[in-house]
Amino acid sequence: MDVTREIFWNVGNVALIVYILSAIVVFILVYGFYKRVKLWRVGKEEKRGDFIWERVKSVLLFGFGHKKTLNETYPGISHFILFWGFVILFLGTLIIFLQEDVFSPIFNLFFLHGNFYLWFSLILDFSGALAIIGVLLALYRRYVIKPDRLDNIFDDFFSLILILLVLVTGFLTEGARIAATRPDFERWSFFGWHIALLFNPSWIEVASLLVWHKIFWWVHLGLAFLLIGYLGYSKLLHIFSSSLSLFFRSFEPKGKLKPILDIENQESFGVSKVEEFSWRQLLDADACTRCGRCQDICPAYLSEKPLSPKKLIQDLKTNLLLSSKSLKKENPEEKRPHLVGQSISEDELWSCTTCFACQETCPVFVEHLQKVIDLRRYLVLMEAKFPQELTPMFKNLETNYNPWAFGFATRADWTKGLEVKSLSEDNDVEILFWVGCSGSFDDRSKKVSKALVKILRKANINFGILGNEEKCCGEPARRIGNEYLGQILIQQNIEVLKNYGVKKILFTCPHGYNTFKNEYPQFGGEFEVFHHTDFILDLIQKGRLKIEKKINGDLTYHDSCYLGRYNDIYDSPREILKHISDGKIKEMERKREKSFCCGAGGGRMWMEENLGKRINQLRVMEAEKTDAKTIASACPYCLTMLSDGIKEKGLEEKLETKDIAELVASLL
Repeated sequence: MDVTREIFWNVGNVALIVYILSAIVVFILVYGFYKRVKLWRVGKEEKRGDFIWERVKSVLLFGFGHKKTLNETYPGISHFILFWGFVILFLGTLIIFLQEDVFSPIFNLFFLHGNFYLWFSLILDFSGALAIIGVLLALYRRYVIKPDRLDNIFDDFFSLILILLVLVTGFLTEGARIAATRPDFERWSFFGWHIALLFNPSWIEVASLLVWHKIFWWVHLGLAFLLIGYLGYSKLLHIFSSSLSLFFRSFEPKGKLKPILDIENQESFGVSKVEEFSWRQLLDADACTRCGRCQDICPAYLSEKPLSPKKLIQDLKTNLLLSSKSLKKENPEEKRPHLVGQSISEDELWSCTTCFACQETCPVFVEHLQKVIDLRRYLVLMEAKFPQELTPMFKNLETNYNPWAFGFATRADWTKGLEVKSLSEDNDVEILFWVGCSGSFDDRSKKVSKALVKILRKANINFGILGNEEKCCGEPARRIGNEYLGQILIQQNIEVLKNYGVKKILFTCPHGYNTFKNEYPQFGGEFEVFHHTDFILDLIQKGRLKIEKKINGDLTYHDSCYLGRYNDIYDSPREILKHISDGKIKEMERKREKSFCCGAGGGRMWMEENLGKRINQLRVMEAEKTDAKTIASACPYCLTMLSDGIKEKGLEEKLETKDIAELVASLL
């Protein structure tokens, strides 16, 4: 007996009917996808056509390879085996089609027999079994374990059950065929073979098996066609939309804000309607599968504030769908909910700390941050709606060039007695120390500035500061949504720096470092920038800074969002701590790319935290669990927030906070 099988065995000459039905359901799928693409295209133009090979690699690595998805074992493996099970089954169906309708009739080539058929059957059975396991794992997790981040709707259940039924009826069809024909080589189809054993000929006659096979075959075909047609109108659309999201992901520096170009001549600012987002931003609405990973790591959500990154994207999607009729030319007056205030509340937008955790963890690179900033820009620049405590902050930035009410002429007062030269006195320096607003005016952060001065002197670094000519880097204003004010500050700083011919700049503040490194080039400011953790480690490794003493006691390190997730600086601070400490470096539960925000980013440093729990206190309590005596940090915002959290929780006798520069300087 030839080792093969007849494709339309027992069902008659139905090939034409099958192909007509296939064409219909494929058309239904393509039409549904076309309508979705048309909806995305109501957004503004955005160029994402560069880095083609990198984009292809993104789809292969993060889509087919599930690189980010597998960061969580259970849901990652469940989705991986379901995905690949179906991919291989699809490829198997494609191979059958090519043999029957291309290679066999045109080239007289028949390859689906012999050893190829045996391995073909084995692989397809194995893939189908894996896919069933994947579905069952997903169902168990979603409806038995019920993690908080999953909100179940009918579409979730129907999609999983439909997939399961397609797989099960496929195996029942195979089992009935094998039971009726009993070829010994079909043992290679191990799953179908064992199902065939259930159809024991002693109690089911061959004639009955033929009837059952035909029933299973048509039910399986009908369910498969239903699944294909359903793809374009359900959550399963993410097979395409998530792949597109991966392909069109941003290759700009992480969290880099898009500027408002030619801001002086713009008539409107920010986003108040979905069509004012770009097409790529609207694509996110369908790329998001509501997996909830972003929600699980969001400091705002975890501190019981109204913001959930998942909900934000889903609310955008709902608004887009509800607005679809009014976006059509034939019905422009169709009423739709306001994007800001109705679909997405103002409290949600102001709860965001711009920590970037949501985007860092998203398996398909949904871009939350720019959307929040665009919506904030509309509130601030068009509606003048923002937390009232920001009013004096904006005024201070305009008049004193810092967020506090300190006169700009006192910016260099912290240097009294230190004999730190300014560039106005001597601009022949190796590097400019950008002190920043916190380092210049905040009493706690001034100690960090002085510690860094001590380190630079010990290492014989020729440095200087701008002194009274330094202004706020513009980062707080931009993150809050006041793009106009932010750009003014940025342009003024660039002009001063270019006048002095500055090439290299050193920062203690990750916010300033990130802004100068990734956003100043947008406005013509190209500088070589260093964060003090990288700089100090380099001095130690090159022997320019000799550490002969050690700090006693255990330490824990808090990763700043803008140093870690934004700029991938995780190792330098830890390497410094290893050089200077005799104790253990005890990591907090949430660390590195999963670190928990201090609560000060996104302008929240100057806003009251009236909703939910205090983020800084949650982080301090996590640090307390390590039993370390000192929380080391590398950001003035974090230093302030953690210090306040320690006081608020009454832990002054158990914990202290120190910047890494302070720890190093204490040993010199």
